[in-house]
Amino acid sequence: MLIASRRQIDSDEFGGGYVEHWTTREFASYIRENDKRGNIFLARDHGGPWQNPAEISASLGLRDAMESAKRSYAADIDAGFQILHIDPSIDPYGSPRTEDVLDRVFELYEFCCSYAGQKNREVAFEIGTEEQSGTTSSQQELRETLKQVFEFTEANDLPGPSFVVVQTGTRVMEARNVGTFDSPIRVVGEVPAEILLPKMIEICNSFKILMKEHNTDYLSDESLAWHPRLGIHSANVAPEFGVAESRAFLNLCREQGRSDLGDQFLQISLDSQKWKKWMLPNSLASDEARAIIAGHYIFSDERFMSIKQSLQDHCSKKAIEVDSFLRSAVKTAVMRYVSLFRLAN
Repeated sequence: MLIASRRQIDSDEFGGGYVEHWTTREFASYIRENDKRGNIFLARDHGGPWQNPAEISASLGLRDAMESAKRSYAADIDAGFQILHIDPSIDPYGSPRTEDVLDRVFELYEFCCSYAGQKNREVAFEIGTEEQSGTTSSQQELRETLKQVFEFTEANDLPGPSFVVVQTGTRVMEARNVGTFDSPIRVVGEVPAEILLPKMIEICNSFKILMKEHNTDYLSDESLAWHPRLGIHSANVAPEFGVAESRAFLNLCREQGRSDLGDQFLQISLDSQKWKKWMLPNSLASDEARAIIAGHYIFSDERFMSIKQSLQDHCSKKAIEVDSFLRSAVKTAVMRYVSLFRLAN
């Protein structure tokens, strides 16, 4: 699955996203043209009100933000997205009660089902009402959430969701996973993942829904190898692959004697301030480390594109293709998961 947040990819109305400046339609068209074997599922990650920064900048109230989210979902369905994540967890005006969040889930869920039906499209749903906190969900919380969601879908003759986001003790900060899943030390008040997760998966199985883990980036090989053993159904990885590409680009600049281009890349990334949300409190990370964390946000920046072209012009003399070099670095990072999840030899 290729899973795009609204910040990464959104409809024409919202000006696209920071990934290639693509709109939802352009992104879907590119994937379909290049996915010759039909292996890719298109999915929306963190759809919902205020999930696009433009809705926060415009100071939209709840009703307008919900209608805005619906228009974004409609564009997803029109473009052929097959999996929609309903996530109304962001609220710039406070922390809504669980029942309020569920009401928003139900409204968006019903809209998407209705619109997909009108367009003769079939979509699957992922539910999850908050981002990863680095701790684990409680069994009672998960069971009650699923109970209410399935009561809603059954009462309204709607298909049940296929995935539910479960807090597994994963959380990405800077370029590491700081959650409890990978911690070698027991955390006070936390049930170890290897004990709690089988119970959570048992709950998911009882509702015939697949458990999905977000923020899987940077987990150790040992922790990743435990995923199939524990029975975790699916996992979401993203920042780690962007960082792999940024590091590869910087290394290539330096290896080819063009540190000046690497320094320009780092400065643009650092100036973007996109690294701020990833920083630990009182972080001691260097400017270079911060820039590498934010590198993927500026890959479509015209200034970076110019730097990349300059590197390509230099590398062409040695028959080095920059994009191939970067793809290889990302593939290596991806294959660590493929291997440890036992998806291939």
